[in-house]
Amino acid sequence: MLLSSICTPDTFKRLALASGIVVLSLSQLAQAASEVVNPEPGAGRVVRPIDFGNINTQFQTEIVRIGLEKLGYEVKTALEADPTIAHLSVGQEDADYMAVHWNPLHEDYYERSGGDEINARVGVLVKDALQGILIDKKTADAHAITDLSQLKDPEIAKLFDIDGDGKADLTGCNPGWGCEKIIEDHLDNLGLRETVTHRQGVYGALIADTIAHYGKGNPVLYYTWTPMWVSNILVPGEDSHWLNIRYPGTGESTGIDLGFTPNTVQVMANRTFLSENPAAKTFFENVSIDIQDVNAENALVEAGEDKPRDIERHAQDWISRNQAAFDQWLAQARQAASGQ
Repeated sequence: MLLSSICTPDTFKRLALASGIVVLSLSQLAQAASEVVNPEPGAGRVVRPIDFGNINTQFQTEIVRIGLEKLGYEVKTALEADPTIAHLSVGQEDADYMAVHWNPLHEDYYERSGGDEINARVGVLVKDALQGILIDKKTADAHAITDLSQLKDPEIAKLFDIDGDGKADLTGCNPGWGCEKIIEDHLDNLGLRETVTHRQGVYGALIADTIAHYGKGNPVLYYTWTPMWVSNILVPGEDSHWLNIRYPGTGESTGIDLGFTPNTVQVMANRTFLSENPAAKTFFENVSIDIQDVNAENALVEAGEDKPRDIERHAQDWISRNQAAFDQWLAQARQAASGQ
């Protein structure tokens, strides 16, 4: 029997319509397939981080590392160097990124490593990182001490004398660190050279000695920063008190002036790496860690949980507690890599 004898015009129309639907469906499937996001856009790529070798910053470095590995990157063990060399290494492409850049504290290091022309500071990893000089709250309340300039009074200064020379002993900043110059400038500008000694050396050892001194009921005067484990032991407002640092003639202020500009901890990376890795760039732009979480983790480290496996566990625990946000950062990174 001839096909024409059984296929009426209506039958041909129905066949054509059905055929069109099939073609359309295949087209839609092809388009959908082209829009599938690669879950590991970094696969086959090796990444070289660097940090300062400071155990108190390895938590944030570890969180960033885990994120990159989830994106498929092979992340090498972080190189360790002092701040000057670490910044230069990123600028010279001997390392790809660091998760420990403080802005503006590390501005000089950043400019010497090539500045914005070669590098970029990406995202806000930890915000409101503070620095300042504190005393124990008991002494602050007993003697109404609120301002660093009050230590110009020899009677006030000798309250914080540790070595018996009659001068206040200020546990300060390592030689060569950005905070060293700021403290030295404060001592000069406030006329405190005759009454205050800037104790310098290895900060970890000095601050441990200071905390032990405090534990014996003695007054203490010290510099610290946040995020940092110190403020989880000597809690500002409970155990310690930030000192105002104001210069004469600057007028009245109703708030606390710590004498140090608040900092933002950012990921610093060289532009070549960022341009070649949009997934990593987008992850850097979005990942964020609450400063109190960093303080709490640093306290665990100080309490003895200081092995690499401990810090990795701390980071994994933090990710689990912040899983929804972490997954969203990864999703945004994958979309960026796919061009969507």
